[in-house]
Amino acid sequence: MGILEKIAEIEREISRTQKNKATEYHLGLLKAKLAKYRAQLLEPSKSSGAKGEGFDVMKSGDARVALIGFPSVGKSTFLSLMTSTESEAASYEFTTLTCIPGVIEYKGANIQLLDLPGIIEGAAQGKGRGRQVIAVARTADVVIMMLDATKGDVQRELLVKELESVGIRLNCPKPNIYFKPKKGGGLSYNSTVPLTHCSEKLVQLILHEYKIFNAEVLFREDSTPDEFIDVIVGNRVYMPCLYVYNKVDQISIEEVDRLAHRANSVVISCGMKLNLDFLLEQLWEYLGSFTSIHRTLASQFKYALVWGTSTKYSPQRVGLTHIMEHEDVIQIVKK
Repeated sequence: MGILEKIAEIEREISRTQKNKATEYHLGLLKAKLAKYRAQLLEPSKSSGAKGEGFDVMKSGDARVALIGFPSVGKSTFLSLMTSTESEAASYEFTTLTCIPGVIEYKGANIQLLDLPGIIEGAAQGKGRGRQVIAVARTADVVIMMLDATKGDVQRELLVKELESVGIRLNCPKPNIYFKPKKGGGLSYNSTVPLTHCSEKLVQLILHEYKIFNAEVLFREDSTPDEFIDVIVGNRVYMPCLYVYNKVDQISIEEVDRLAHRANSVVISCGMKLNLDFLLEQLWEYLGSFTSIHRTLASQFKYALVWGTSTKYSPQRVGLTHIMEHEDVIQIVKK
């Protein structure tokens, strides 16, 4: 039985297993196995290095934004409107076949925007260029998920599920769990809060699935088995995501209002150039400190001089933990 068949079999068993106290250990074990098989599936195959098969774009500017979505939701048009880059746009699927970069210049920052090939359901299983799309998306600072407003919530649910299955966690913090494998001594299991999801027995079963028999585990929050598995695997990416609903000019006012009030969501129309300025403002907020201090500077950072409302006097010498305010000016001094 191949990995895909094993994954499908486990997913079917999880879906038909009723969640209750009697099945929590069984479900936890199934989820651990599922995460392990998915990790194997996403490992690069020996033949994946063949000439012309992969793609990537050198990271540049102050931040990187990955633009993902199903084919023909308006990503290429959005890229053309926001940057000087032309991405072939058409009303049929699979127009963009390579990763196309563009740069948004906003408030003195250069934001690299990547129009990734149209992601389809099943991309996490290596269909089409899905695996490469996901690999590039993992390097982004923010994800813009472009959605067709005429299709309701279907696309969003499918894409979130796809990204979660390959270790990309959207709009959620990293689980507050201390985990350290040891060479001996068995399992040290503790918590600073009451736990309702992860008992010591369940934690032990999950660890055994990964051939870990000695470890320190400290829960600082009431985490789920899925979150504990994420900590064990250790390669999860936690990033902010803006859900952008395009083509709102083709739906009712009531539906526009419903979508606009969803968490982390913005409604736009690329065709009519509606609400694009507000989207840029939201993107700027999501990028946060990435637009002020590029992550590659962190290791070379010595101190910074800041002018603005966040300081007691201008300029003020500050460190990495200083919180900037709107329209502050910063000068970074490297080691």
